[in-house]
Amino acid sequence: MVAQSNYSPTLESWQQNLAPHNLGYRIKLLSQLISRKFTERLEPFGLTPFHWLVLCCLWQEDGLPTSSIGDKLQQVGGTLTGVLDRMEERGLVRRERDSHDRRIWRIWLTDAGKELESVLPPIAAEVRDRAMEGIPFADRELFSQMLNQAIANLS
Repeated sequence: MVAQSNYSPTLESWQQNLAPHNLGYRIKLLSQLISRKFTERLEPFGLTPFHWLVLCCLWQEDGLPTSSIGDKLQQVGGTLTGVLDRMEERGLVRRERDSHDRRIWRIWLTDAGKELESVLPPIAAEVRDRAMEGIPFADRELFSQMLNQAIANLS
């Protein structure tokens, strides 16, 4: 028979590492909550958060090769290809072969994709601001820097 103790220093010291208290769980929960709210706001446009990410890449630099978008978003080709297919069907992007290397497909925004740049970023900002409500701006900046460092540490 195993002796039972009322005190377990090992369990107490690990308490912060157990769900729902651990950092990874809480970051995942925050991500899911933000994604859910953002998805609700994108629904009237027939878009998903993944579409948003691709649009953001192209608003920053139109005509990117598919592989560059995948690298920026850390996505595999098959997943991105399907998303680009749907975006092309909706008239948001067009694909063209690179004029210097026919193996490369470049992705260009259509006028409809360009028009969303004035509509979607304010929606994303509203969701972000709602999530950060009650947190001073300086702490938001620090939080962002800490997340970037943690991502870099694990990449």
